[in-house]
Amino acid sequence: MDIINFIKSKFKSGDALTRIIFINLAVFAVIQTLKIVFVLFNQYSIMPIDILAAPASMATFVYKPWTAFTYMFLHEGIFHIAFNMLALYWFGKLFLIYFSQKQLVGIYIIGGLMGFVLFVGAYNLFPYFKPVIQSSILLGASASIMAIILAVAVKSPNMEMRFLFIGNVKLKYIAALAVLTSFFSITSSNAGGEIAHLGGALTGYFFIVSLQQGRDITAGLNKLIDWVYDLFKPQKLKIKRNTAYTGRKMTDAEFNQQKANRMKEIDRILDKIKTSGYDSLSEVEKKRLFEQGKNGQ
Repeated sequence: MDIINFIKSKFKSGDALTRIIFINLAVFAVIQTLKIVFVLFNQYSIMPIDILAAPASMATFVYKPWTAFTYMFLHEGIFHIAFNMLALYWFGKLFLIYFSQKQLVGIYIIGGLMGFVLFVGAYNLFPYFKPVIQSSILLGASASIMAIILAVAVKSPNMEMRFLFIGNVKLKYIAALAVLTSFFSITSSNAGGEIAHLGGALTGYFFIVSLQQGRDITAGLNKLIDWVYDLFKPQKLKIKRNTAYTGRKMTDAEFNQQKANRMKEIDRILDKIKTSGYDSLSEVEKKRLFEQGKNGQ
């Protein structure tokens, strides 16, 4: 329970980057656990990854439209998620130097969506992919990470990152290498992933270009996210004071007694001023004296 409470605490107190990483890790843990359970019961035909991964076939996608979003939080192996989360952490930290947490969330999602669009478009457009279109799926945060990498590299091309055994490398060279590697690998065994990377890269580039022109492409998405969040956010209980008097009318005797008590309290406050000065009064006493003077009673 301590580890669960620790994770909950870190998630609540963490920034947007921490939360995105935690969501990816949580999805990975749940999916891997379900896979083990299904295999133990010989249920090989039921795999949760098939429900969340984005298919290349449009005929299949129309029955699973949510996969355009869920695939970007889905990873198949430990090395896959480890590499992606490390890259997301490194470049996400650099991104937050220049941009807001909301923009990080926006560019992550839009980059992933653009990666999906290019993936589906390429597989349905080019005859080369026709033999494998029914069996091809897309998963992983790589397209979203590429969007973040390109955004930072275009924003600050000469910023350097230090790599073990290599030394300092400027971001513009890292981004260029990543884009060229993906482009020259679009006919490889990971063709879908490489095409999605290019979609993410385009998103990161246009994000910076749009900002330079005074337009934030993440603004609309973040307004939608805020609206959805407000729908499910617990509403604070509002208590409206009823100013209408609904009780019985005060008798003359009660009114006179209340007035006498009020005057007695004012006399006590005035005596206190004579002996100790005005500054000795409490805030409540000062308020009562002020109200009495205003009412002229």
